Amino acid sequence: MNIRNVAIIAHVDHGKTTLVDGLLKQSHTFRENEAEMQQELIMDSNDQERERGITILAKNTAVTYKDTKINIIDTPGHADFGGEVERTLTMADGAILIVDAAEGPMPQTKFVLKKALSMNLKIIVVVNKIDKKNADIKKTISKTENLFLDLALDEDHLNFPIIYAIGRDGKAWNEIPIDFNAPGDLSPLFDLIVRYIPSPKVEEGNFQMLATSLAWDSFQGKNVIGKIKRGSIKKGDSVGIITENNEVIKTRIDRIYVTEGLKKVEVENAVSGQIVSITGISEAGIGDTIASLDQLDALPRIKIEEPTLKIALQPNTSPFSGREGSFVTSRQVLARIEKELETNIAMKMEVGSDGSYILSGRGELHLSVFLETIRREGYEVQVSKPQVITKQIDGKEFEPFEELTIDIPTIYSGSVTSEVIKRRGVLTQQYETEESKTTRLVFEIPTRGLLGIRSVLISATKGTSVVNTIFLKYEPFQGLIPQTRNGVLIATETGKASPYGLNIAQGRGNTFVGPGTDVYEGMIVGLNSRGQDIDINVCKTKHATNVRSGGLKDEGIILTPPIILSLEQAINFIEKDELVEITPKNIRLRKKILNSGLRAKANKNN
Repeated sequence: MNIRNVAIIAHVDHGKTTLVDGLLKQSHTFRENEAEMQQELIMDSNDQERERGITILAKNTAVTYKDTKINIIDTPGHADFGGEVERTLTMADGAILIVDAAEGPMPQTKFVLKKALSMNLKIIVVVNKIDKKNADIKKTISKTENLFLDLALDEDHLNFPIIYAIGRDGKAWNEIPIDFNAPGDLSPLFDLIVRYIPSPKVEEGNFQMLATSLAWDSFQGKNVIGKIKRGSIKKGDSVGIITENNEVIKTRIDRIYVTEGLKKVEVENAVSGQIVSITGISEAGIGDTIASLDQLDALPRIKIEEPTLKIALQPNTSPFSGREGSFVTSRQVLARIEKELETNIAMKMEVGSDGSYILSGRGELHLSVFLETIRREGYEVQVSKPQVITKQIDGKEFEPFEELTIDIPTIYSGSVTSEVIKRRGVLTQQYETEESKTTRLVFEIPTRGLLGIRSVLISATKGTSVVNTIFLKYEPFQGLIPQTRNGVLIATETGKASPYGLNIAQGRGNTFVGPGTDVYEGMIVGLNSRGQDIDINVCKTKHATNVRSGGLKDEGIILTPPIILSLEQAINFIEKDELVEITPKNIRLRKKILNSGLRAKANKNN
């Protein structure tokens, strides 16, 4: 059997998922009357992936081109999902690196390519979106070559073929085309995959496979996914699961599946090099080796970089707890976290001294995607301000640093630089593009300094900033970063926000709730225009009198629309004495201590 196992890697929004759509459709994986032929972003099946426009979960598909089966592994393009990238690349023998012809290599391109080269994968570069108005193909190739020079671990890594593509139109060329509108298809890319990407190495010996991913279905239960490293397997074979502690669990193969298109197809047996999904070995976890009982030797476990950020998570304790969710108890929340940890291997958990669940992850996006997922599943939780994870090295405290890349219109470069420097960032590179009047700023900054920076930069640049980060290293702790956020407006009563009360609140700052919104004492209802917190009664109504007044009546009040924060913005917004309440229907901000008197007493003692 001719097999090619190839990963698709790229920076967010460089056209990776769209190109995979083209490969699926042009390989005649679907019949002409199947719905997928009319669908876009076929591989982004997760709701959040479609909404955010990013790949979160690595997924496998397979197409047949001529007489070769090509297993395609669609990997996330964001460093926060590095755990997904690292484990799925172990199934590949080569990779397609997609680079936007206008933007060139970006921070996440660097992150994923570094992983691929460390595994010695053969790389095909696809310069995509060559028809974009501001595309600069030669400059993009030059930047890509420089990136390979920086990351190459072997001289062979510097020799890579290039394909030029318009993924949206399903067209690719071996040379830069004269006419972008000329007829074309993806056959040059298909041919290059077959010719350049090596077939899997067939190793002699008995069956051996690394458990790379897990999936569930309601009929078969747990499915263990991986590439067969050695030997062959058939239904009913006895195997051993070699765990992290080198314990061996004896079990039996129930069913074996391979992928065809987006579907799983059951087979009687499978051989070395194939990517398979196996049932009957439910005790296996990601990183475990499944091997024949006649040759029980373990493969190297998948190495995952350490988390850099943590949050404390608890069941919702607000006065509105239980109103909007189906899962509200500590036991239910813990069970959901434990289920997540089975597959989300870059996430860690420990129990805090106060009984909260401390979740550690690779970044804000990594953690917020999980929180948004359980919110949609009906859970009610509350979370604290994110904190960076520091290390003790030789008796000194070290903290994580990241490379921060910001693309903005040049007119904003001064104010943006000033904001980042306030957060202990150091400018390392600056590129200006005269024709597009844009500037790329590159900083090294403590991870602490990134908390909340996206919303600040969006405001400072009128929504035009594009922000990317990638973990760099641990450096000695840089000292305190001054608080940049103003104080908040805090509700003093439980009830419904009134136009009259909100009008008074908007005289003090910006509000987060509109008329008729249910609020409770201690809930944060706005941002003060000054530095201190203010208690305010947004439920207050104007008293009716028999005396005519020139003042505003409720029906005559014109309010500024409230600011609605997304989940990530809310998590970035809060300070140490505050929480984000997350329910299926609402995201609310609150003080940890709801009663104003008790809160004042606690602040005085501190």
